[in-house]
Amino acid sequence: MNLIPVSSSRMSKVGWENNTMYIQFKNGQIYAYDNVSESEYKDFINSPSLGSALHTFDKIHTYRPL
Repeated sequence: MNLIPVSSSRMSKVGWENNTMYIQFKNGQIYAYDNVSESEYKDFINSPSLGSALHTFDKIHTYRPL
């Protein structure tokens, strides 16, 4: 999995692999979001507000700390 840096007050990096999106938060914790399509991932990283997009993802996709 390759994480790319993002501009966000809460997140530092985001990545996607095999229908799982990974988010590394500023505190270093990484979470995996399950059943995320590649198009959903692209929409997420291109969102004008990653924080708002994450708020939506939390309601739609299951997630777990790694």
